[in-house]
Amino acid sequence: MAANNILIAYFSNTGHTQAVAEKLAAATEADLFRIEPAVPYTEADLDYNDDSARCMRELNDPASRPEITGTVPDWGRYDTVFLGYPIWWSRTPPIMQTFVESYDWAGKTVVPFCTSGSSSLGSSASVLADAAPEATWLSGQRFAAAASESELASWVEGLGI
Repeated sequence: MAANNILIAYFSNTGHTQAVAEKLAAATEADLFRIEPAVPYTEADLDYNDDSARCMRELNDPASRPEITGTVPDWGRYDTVFLGYPIWWSRTPPIMQTFVESYDWAGKTVVPFCTSGSSSLGSSASVLADAAPEATWLSGQRFAAAASESELASWVEGLGI
């Protein structure tokens, strides 16, 4: 696999998605880019049982696009982008839409992956695919934070990229 054209871009607040992204990068020899919110999330921001918590306000506002700090260096050199994120109440965190809407995806292959204790990938990636229809979107996968590097390598091998 040509590592110089693969990027693992991920959002992780509690470290679960980061753990999978790092193992995936090791398995594919890809570059890593952490999607960072301009205003970091606090523990209170992520209280899914509080409708006034930041995460719930963002999820319930279709126009929500949390600001991101930083940009991917040399975006044009990547042919394949793995997009990683946690599942928030069976949905994609809105910050991922901010990220996808910030780049030109023409000619890129995108592979979503998520982490969750119980939810599946479900239709979470379709929100992102709708924002970048010019990309080729492959089926994604849900992983536990404890997924092994060999499990991830096997998954990537099965993608045929």
